[in-house]
Amino acid sequence: ETGCWFYMSLITEGLASCSTFRTSSEAALSPRTKLISGNSVNPDTIFANNEMSLRDIEIYGFDYDYTLAFYSRHLHTLIFNIARDILITKHRYPEGLRKYEYIPDFAVRGLHYDVQKALLMKIDAFHYIQLGTVYRGLHPVPDEEVIAMYEGCHIPLEIMSDFYGKSSHGLSMKQFMDIFSLPEMTLLSCVNDFFMKHNIDYEPVHLYKDVKEAIRDVHVKGIMYRAVEADIEKYICYGEQSHAVLKKLSALGKKMFLITNSPFDFVNRGMSYIVGEDWRDLFDVVIVQADKPGFFNDRRKPFRRVTDKGALLWDRIHRLDKGQIYKQGNLYEFLRLTGWRGSKVLYFGDHIYSDLADLTLKHGWRTGAIIPELRKEIKIMNTEEYVQMMTWLQALSGLIEQMYTETRHRRPQTKNFFNAQFGSLFRTYHNPTYFSRRLSRFADIYMASISCLLNYDLQHTFFPRRTPLQHESPFWPEHTDEKCECFSGQKIEHLCYI
Repeated sequence: ETGCWFYMSLITEGLASCSTFRTSSEAALSPRTKLISGNSVNPDTIFANNEMSLRDIEIYGFDYDYTLAFYSRHLHTLIFNIARDILITKHRYPEGLRKYEYIPDFAVRGLHYDVQKALLMKIDAFHYIQLGTVYRGLHPVPDEEVIAMYEGCHIPLEIMSDFYGKSSHGLSMKQFMDIFSLPEMTLLSCVNDFFMKHNIDYEPVHLYKDVKEAIRDVHVKGIMYRAVEADIEKYICYGEQSHAVLKKLSALGKKMFLITNSPFDFVNRGMSYIVGEDWRDLFDVVIVQADKPGFFNDRRKPFRRVTDKGALLWDRIHRLDKGQIYKQGNLYEFLRLTGWRGSKVLYFGDHIYSDLADLTLKHGWRTGAIIPELRKEIKIMNTEEYVQMMTWLQALSGLIEQMYTETRHRRPQTKNFFNAQFGSLFRTYHNPTYFSRRLSRFADIYMASISCLLNYDLQHTFFPRRTPLQHESPFWPEHTDEKCECFSGQKIEHLCYI
């Protein structure tokens, strides 16, 4: 057995009761906790899913929203409020909805929404629902009810969302992968909550479509764009770090391009605030309103040049010139005009499907995922309280037969560190989330923001962390023959990872 370091001592002491075991073990854990706390993870680290050397990268591409431009929570409140009011004024929803305000810490990215049942939930990489994270409105659904509705916890592949996380072709699940989707999930939950509280009979499918349309109006009709442009300092943050990254790459002679779905006026206002009025001098190609992910797959849409005042020109595009702004287009034409192909290109984006999946699967570009939530979760994992809880939980896993009830009690507590409703973006207890599995598949590297690049030389090679497979020994060779002093004062032959 590879039991934890205090396993044998506890058994020999004959601690029969759970309460005694818990008290003794938690007291013994404190020195071990201090050791683990000394190995804290730097929140600005870049993490590798695949081996990749920056030495080979000649061209750097960027999305705009949540890649170069990071937004404050005021923006999600703005989107929520505008969409809520559109539901009331355009779709004739009850005036009582105005009492609902945006709840910043309610939802996390990567959740699934059952359109037919009006349930928001977290699903792991193996399509199993994480019990305790299923919400109808703003309230959790009892585990027994969830199991009865789904005849267990597994969601069959045929009713999952399609490749881009959408609910289509009769599918009942929608996955929310966009950071901008946080207000949408919260609005769905609030409207569901209102209808249930007031015993209003409603069709969940209609509600989903109406909320989706209201959120789309906020973006498509330019309401959000105009609000941000009018008060840029309120909504945009992290500008100086993005500027530093772009300057570093430019100074080293790297080529850079921007491909975003946002309109030119909005991007120009934000980039002028982040970088300066001469921001376009840094980029070799700038493409706005690209309509990703269609941009990566649709060969039909040609590029169109945009003037500084936003007017569209009719001339045929024979090359993509520095300093010019282009609209729409497609990746195949982009590749033909630039010759930028394969693994010498690294593209950064925040949306795993719309930004990264097609590039890595079809075109061989290297990809970098920007996960802003990562910095907050790492800081939580570095806290002594969390380390102690996880050390204790993993120790209990070794004694699961004797301590099954205690383990079930502790698991929900670890979830609450990150988000009281749904837990971590990346884990469902032992398993990775569906979001996490997609991240590891479609991103070569990932980080909290592009500013993490400032910590690395551009000759650096990233290597994925070697973690043992289920059939491999959890011990590294250099530790197998060493003796170490156990913190309880006992000698142990092997170093145990807990």
